[in-house]
Amino acid sequence: MTTTVQVETTRPLATLINVFTVSPNRQDELIELLVRATEEIMKHQPGFLRANFHASLDGERVINYAQWETEEHYRAMLANPKARVHMDQAEEIATNVQPRLFQVRSTHSPATSHANTA
Repeated sequence: MTTTVQVETTRPLATLINVFTVSPNRQDELIELLVRATEEIMKHQPGFLRANFHASLDGERVINYAQWETEEHYRAMLANPKARVHMDQAEEIATNVQPRLFQVRSTHSPATSHANTA
């Protein structure tokens, strides 16, 4: 499966990076919960743009990279009781949860290769 992470840089957004520490035997369970919460609740919230979930190869971390139109949209989601149910469940699976909001300042991609036409 090929997956591309989209990073919006053309305007200021609230970028959430949430680091979950989890027992390796529960990593898949946490990702399944986060995917379900995103499909059922998060993506229907005003201001939601995207969410990506990353599983560390050692099984001990899950990273949620998400973008919201504004910090206010993100805060409104936090106050939504339906969203809170899923977040509480994630906190029961994870041993540590560290959500932080960021601004994307710079992104980089490989240079475009040029074919020889000689």
